[in-house]
Amino acid sequence: MARPSRIPHGVYASTILPMRQNGQIDHGALAAHTAAVCAVPGIEGLLVNGHAGENAMIHRDEARAILKTARAATPGRVLMAGINAETTADALALAADAEAEGADALMIFAPFSWMGGIDPRAVLAHHRALHEASGLPIVLFKSSVAGGGMSFPPELMRELLALPRVAAIKEGSWETSAYDRTRRLARELRPDVAVMASGDEHLMTSFAIGTEGSIVSLAAVVPDLVVALYKAVKAADLREAAALHARITPLAEAIYRDAPGGLVSARLKACLSLMGRLESCHCRAPIGALDAGEKSILRAALDHALCPA
Repeated sequence: MARPSRIPHGVYASTILPMRQNGQIDHGALAAHTAAVCAVPGIEGLLVNGHAGENAMIHRDEARAILKTARAATPGRVLMAGINAETTADALALAADAEAEGADALMIFAPFSWMGGIDPRAVLAHHRALHEASGLPIVLFKSSVAGGGMSFPPELMRELLALPRVAAIKEGSWETSAYDRTRRLARELRPDVAVMASGDEHLMTSFAIGTEGSIVSLAAVVPDLVVALYKAVKAADLREAAALHARITPLAEAIYRDAPGGLVSARLKACLSLMGRLESCHCRAPIGALDAGEKSILRAALDHALCPA
């Protein structure tokens, strides 16, 4: 199948990474998870090896094997490969593997070492190297405003948007005013670039401001609700959108809002386990299991989202 030169608009799920108790990847569960999410009408594709997929905790050979499993399980769907590495050389190796395994686009994550601040020239050099080395469309990642040097300012985004094969932005500023600035900048410079809402706690607001879709891990847990919200806002059915927002928001807050943020993947897995969609909710050490109280909060939020009063 020919790879898309642009990213189709719509909802994409950032998937989790099933693991056994010993921290080894469960490829059978991964195949089932990715296939189940893509079976939901309105899901255009997946982001694999994103932050929700614990991309900081996996090795290069594992990242490639994950893509192979996901590609085999989701034929015909758009597959974005997350590229998260601390050096450009390692990022280039991940990108080459992703292209070889049938990825349709590369999402370039800011290395975590940039959080304390980075020379903009280094950011541009990193992205340009990946842009030049691969023929795949590029998805930029706009990190949270709380992410320090990982959150690129508008003047840096201007230069990144000048890269011809940039096809989309995963807009994860986690602040609606910052989301709006990114969207207006993209409309000014590159109206062909899809700005995809990525703040799980404020999807309705972002959709209302304007969006070409969404790339969120919440769609790996309740994909039907995220798709329904997206469609309701697109159809200007604000009553339906508000009702869906009221169902989704407590779940988004239970997963993403409370510290520590490093438990997001564990919470996503726990939700899928509570729903009977994942046998094991283990993460790789040192991330441990959630306690009964934490799971109780997630269960209540899930009940509210899935079975509203």
